[in-house]
Amino acid sequence: MIDLRLLREDPDRVRASQRARGEDVALVDSLLSADERRRSSGVRFDELRAEQKSLGKLIPKATGDEKAELLKKTGELAAAVKAADAAKDEAKAETDELLLRLGNLVHPDVPVGGEEDFVTLETHGTFRDFDQEGFAPKDHLELGTALGAIDVERGAKVSGSRFYFLTGVGALLELALVNAAIAQATAAGFTPMLTPALVRPQSMAGTGFLGQAAADVYHLEKDDLYLVGTSEVALAAYHMDEIIDADRLPLRYAGFSPCFRREAGSHGKDTRGIFRVHQFDKVEMFSYVKPEDSEAEHQRLLTWEKEWLTALELPFRVIDVATGDLGSSAARKYDCEAWIPTQGKYRELTSTSDCTEFQSRRLAIRMRDEQKVRPLATLNGTLCAVPRTIVALLENHQQSDGSVRVPEVLRPYLGGRELLEPVAK
Repeated sequence: MIDLRLLREDPDRVRASQRARGEDVALVDSLLSADERRRSSGVRFDELRAEQKSLGKLIPKATGDEKAELLKKTGELAAAVKAADAAKDEAKAETDELLLRLGNLVHPDVPVGGEEDFVTLETHGTFRDFDQEGFAPKDHLELGTALGAIDVERGAKVSGSRFYFLTGVGALLELALVNAAIAQATAAGFTPMLTPALVRPQSMAGTGFLGQAAADVYHLEKDDLYLVGTSEVALAAYHMDEIIDADRLPLRYAGFSPCFRREAGSHGKDTRGIFRVHQFDKVEMFSYVKPEDSEAEHQRLLTWEKEWLTALELPFRVIDVATGDLGSSAARKYDCEAWIPTQGKYRELTSTSDCTEFQSRRLAIRMRDEQKVRPLATLNGTLCAVPRTIVALLENHQQSDGSVRVPEVLRPYLGGRELLEPVAK
């Protein structure tokens, strides 16, 4: 959530942010009104309570009619205090509810617009010319099936559409990717973490995934637990309700977990293969830093993502995501999109977001420094979303005979093998 003081001091900035996101601008005025009622009702309650205490001290000293009058006034005051307390609680509840609906303030340099209004910041690598090489590229599903690596038919039989099995060398390839990604993150100073896939409502709401993204979340109603769509949720909530000494920052974690997404609204999109699925594994970077260091940390997370994709020898571009596609928690987000030859376009493989103080305020995570106890900043960055990375690897490193070349960074985790070869039928 944003700072209420900032809302009161500069509401136009908040309105501009909401407008840029394509969100409800009127929410700002509703929140300002609720906040004013919260503060005024709090003052009224404090005044009545003070008067009540003062009267309470006079009663033991009073006698006769004076005491009777004081007792009558005390009774009336008790009712007024009760009503003021209820009004205060009601105004606070309304303020909190509206505040949770408000997105983070977007960074002023973020391009304004929707999904297609991103700005390309840089490109890396070159596309292969398959015509010049003398063969037409196969898509990842055809390659993966021939390699004995991907089985979507049995995935659908067992679990339904958008589920899959990784088999044989496909399972080994996932483990190689995860181990290589964790090794890079560990070398960069991240603490490896295996995180819960089920979290409580306050953890999911605190990271901002029960707002815009609620339709994509799986909820276990009987247990009131949520399946995470990213280990960002558990990593953000790891220090919930804690105060962290500033000299411990930055804290960096690399979480590995299964992830679950309904993919609501994606009917008919990317239904072939394993690009858009309901369950996948992912390595996620997460940082806790001082607010004044968040932009520099954001660049570091992006650099680590670029190093990873470069090590996988994938052509990719970096985009500055537009305001309407940020998600409620992010002030700014960069995506790294890999080239997918059979689709003839770039597709998102990794993403990194600067959430500034938005999540820490919701999760009551603070830092203590020489200034005071204050909210810190949180950032996240996908290092390896496994299925999409496998898609990009198979398609970009395929050979004319149906085999797939293994990038050097993965070979130590695949027993030194240089090629993934089709299995005999």
